[in-house]
Amino acid sequence: MTKLYIKQKVFSIGDKYTITNEFGQPVFFVEGEIFTFGAKIHLYDAIGTELYFIQQKVFRFLPEYHIYNGKDLSAVVKKELSFFRPRLNITSQFGHFTIEGNLFAMDFAILNNGVVIGELHKKWLSWGDSYELIIHDDNLAAFFCALAISIDHCLHNENNR
Repeated sequence: MTKLYIKQKVFSIGDKYTITNEFGQPVFFVEGEIFTFGAKIHLYDAIGTELYFIQQKVFRFLPEYHIYNGKDLSAVVKKELSFFRPRLNITSQFGHFTIEGNLFAMDFAILNNGVVIGELHKKWLSWGDSYELIIHDDNLAAFFCALAISIDHCLHNENNR
């Protein structure tokens, strides 16, 4: 089991996040492109190699994001119509996931066939968005970071656009 901490940089142009481990060491970083039509976000490892690319699909009734590994589509994250509790549906190369959260969109469980395989907890009082990401399969850490960024955009940034 891995715990990672995602912190948005507040005073920066475009979306920027730092992802650290439990010891505060950088593991991944995220940078969004500026002046684009729809969000375009890149996830890099600690030495700067791009691992995933997240692209917002525009002209959709509900938010939809595609996650690419190189040119290959790794996952599609779609917000579902629901009341009171945010609900997302993810189809990916790693399986079909559902993400269910609470009323305030602060805590989420990542489920595969009803089994929790990850958790995402948003901190209440922080500058910028801050999350704790708990991943049950260490091999999927980068993918789950891309999912977490997609979730953040899908639920929180869509309200601001």
